[in-house]
Amino acid sequence: MTPITEVEGRRLSLSNLDKVLYPATGTTKGEVLHYYAATVAGAILPHLRDRPVSFLRYPDGPGGQLFFTKNPPPGTPDWVHTTPVPRSEDQAARQVMVQDLASLMWAANLVVEFHTPQWRADAPETADRMVFDLDPGSPATVVQCCAVALWLRERLAADGLFAYGKTSGSKGLHLLVPLEPTPSAEVSAYAKRLAVEAESALPELALHRMKRALRPGKVFVDFSQNSASKTTATPYTLRARTEPTVSAPATWDEIEGCRNPEDLVFRADGMAARLERYGDLLGPLLDPDRARPLPAGPA
Repeated sequence: MTPITEVEGRRLSLSNLDKVLYPATGTTKGEVLHYYAATVAGAILPHLRDRPVSFLRYPDGPGGQLFFTKNPPPGTPDWVHTTPVPRSEDQAARQVMVQDLASLMWAANLVVEFHTPQWRADAPETADRMVFDLDPGSPATVVQCCAVALWLRERLAADGLFAYGKTSGSKGLHLLVPLEPTPSAEVSAYAKRLAVEAESALPELALHRMKRALRPGKVFVDFSQNSASKTTATPYTLRARTEPTVSAPATWDEIEGCRNPEDLVFRADGMAARLERYGDLLGPLLDPDRARPLPAGPA
């Protein structure tokens, strides 16, 4: 029988709690739900709130079928908030917003990665943050991503911008920058300029083009996720990897001191201790006083 629980006055059916989702660690679906409810709810919800959410679903674990969805899943309760979103192919499209613990647990029960855009639902295509997705091409690893991240931090600081790092939860690193509201197209153009500069300054290390033949041994500075149509893994989401790795904030000391890829692998079972020690390292993204205007410059 499917257990029924009540979360903030909402009745939820939580299914298959003993199902092993991560065979490498034996992590069950029940443990995944506990991670979201008891460990990171207070940290992840502010980063989800008021943003349309896209889901990468993996109901049978990372080794099963994976599929990406932006539309509200069939059976979405009527109390789960949805919002209209601009899509060229469907002007009437809507997406889920995870606004509270009940909707977080409903979504987590579907077994998903959470992905969000750089804009809020009340201001579509107007970014309040910028992202650089640093993606290593083998044999490069997150160690090389850290070197690029440190260069980008200094370059952004020269323009008066603050950068904060988190792991992708996969192979790479994300840099996030709080901004005063700015059209996504302008943010994309600025991020591309910096990616090109990074390649010029670090020609043996950084790359601003996705061309596969150029990727081995280098770090692709992916600026494209600043497009209004793109999303990035939400801070604290679990990833559909072999182990329950987290897209987790990292300190600049950790990034600067990274010498081995394992140094920046954070798993679900370690997040409670990190949050107790550091709090939300990405909290400044939510602080209007940390937001800065995008520098003027050529598109």
